[in-house]
Amino acid sequence: MHGHKRVLVTGGTGFLGSFLCERLLREGNDVLCVDNYYTGSRDNVLHLLDDPRFEVLRHDITFPLYVEVDEIYNLACPASPVHYQHDPVQTVKTNVHGAINMLGLAKRTKAKIFQASTSEVYGDPAVHPQPEEYRGSVNPIGPRACYDEGKRCAETLFFDYHRQYGVEIRVARIFNTYGPRMQTNDGRVVSNFIVQALQNEPITIFGNGTQTRSFCYVDDLIEGFIRLMGAPAGVTGPINLGNPGEFQVRELAEMVIEMTGSKSSIVYNPLPIDDPTQRKPDISRATQDLGWQPTVNLREGLEKTIAYFEWKLSGGGKSMAGARASRTGYAHLTTPAVGLPVQEAAAIRP
Repeated sequence: MHGHKRVLVTGGTGFLGSFLCERLLREGNDVLCVDNYYTGSRDNVLHLLDDPRFEVLRHDITFPLYVEVDEIYNLACPASPVHYQHDPVQTVKTNVHGAINMLGLAKRTKAKIFQASTSEVYGDPAVHPQPEEYRGSVNPIGPRACYDEGKRCAETLFFDYHRQYGVEIRVARIFNTYGPRMQTNDGRVVSNFIVQALQNEPITIFGNGTQTRSFCYVDDLIEGFIRLMGAPAGVTGPINLGNPGEFQVRELAEMVIEMTGSKSSIVYNPLPIDDPTQRKPDISRATQDLGWQPTVNLREGLEKTIAYFEWKLSGGGKSMAGARASRTGYAHLTTPAVGLPVQEAAAIRP
């Protein structure tokens, strides 16, 4: 997608949203970043605030939003179990009421709208790897259902608005994604392991560590977003976006220990209820329809992510040794790698 458009990004100060905002600005768009800061942080977009094409609005999408836009990326929703289980009713409202409000906005403005769905719609899968045709195995009354079923209902709403009202939609099912700007306390396996390893604390594995995950680096995922939104009208999705490389959780822990030089040991705790034992995307449709596939391998992505958490845990000082050069066009900033907030950002909280 190129050219000047006014683009709304809900959840725009979050991990994925902030990278998406950068990419959209780089392509010459006006970006309206909307967030209620439940899990997002102003720090993630602080370096964008001087851009005249960037605007931040504090708003909860469970309430209607009256703006004029050409495209909508709906990313608003806590995505880690720690956060979405903290207030499960609000999680369902964000997924369902939020989808209705954003679809209503798209209908009124005739905007194209993107839904950030999730691999969790597949539940604990009986099919491996998971293709888009697989309808999933989800417990509708379990502790994860607020997120899993909320996202499934959001997909239903998107396709009903498409069929009934002609709203132009795009639906992406996102598999495990990692990278800089993940929160240190979000409970996701990559951030957990890195933070524990850097602090030489025991690395906590739930279950016996043989459960598998596929890890996609954030840059690859954002590229998938852009390609899906720019695809022909008939390409509605849902389309899996994730890295098909499959790793046991124990393998990830061992890799993080080795790469950080940590003295951490590994400890095992019981597996949470309904935690999937396998997760691997079939990305045939993304490759065929979008010409998309991941390019960043796990070790390369972990190097960048570890560098970020080293910087974060050190208090966010003047530089971030070992981090990559910016690809976002904001290289003049104090911490150019991944467009991190300037020095003062650590002291600013919403």
